[in-house]
Amino acid sequence: MKRWIMLLPLAVFLLVAVFLYRGLFLNPAELPSAMIGKPFPAFSLPTVQGDKQLTQADLLGKPALVNVWATWCISCRVEHPVLNKLAEQGVVIYGVNYKDVNADAQKWLKEFHNPYLLDIRDEEGSLGLNLGVYGAPETFFVDAKGIIRDKFVGVIDEAVWREKLAGKYQALVDEATP
Repeated sequence: MKRWIMLLPLAVFLLVAVFLYRGLFLNPAELPSAMIGKPFPAFSLPTVQGDKQLTQADLLGKPALVNVWATWCISCRVEHPVLNKLAEQGVVIYGVNYKDVNADAQKWLKEFHNPYLLDIRDEEGSLGLNLGVYGAPETFFVDAKGIIRDKFVGVIDEAVWREKLAGKYQALVDEATP
């Protein structure tokens, strides 16, 4: 009996070592989302530019990127010029201003230009919570029927768009084209 008790620390150590070894091969940039394959969550929130109420029905009809951003997010400032270029090229982008002061968001969009066809004000973070947002920036790929098809966490720069995301967006556009 004493031998089994003496082997217990070794067994615990080996179990912990297996979990740590497995962790070496995980990509920390990949944050899983339970929302993939599910409809965009129901919401009723005002726009950043005014008090018009938007709902998930406003997102239907075209494939789009839904970009979660904030003025307090340094990475969002890096990403914003790329989003403006994408919008100029015809990429449909909806913005969710996440846990932000609305006056700051209005100033930001005036100063840095507004790439968003719709700009949703999520001051309390309720929509972000329902989407499973960890922080900003995060971008969701939503098909024409309002189903979340993919998610990207981090800054979208030109290389990331070209190498990882453009094909995903184009596939949604092609799928929606009869």
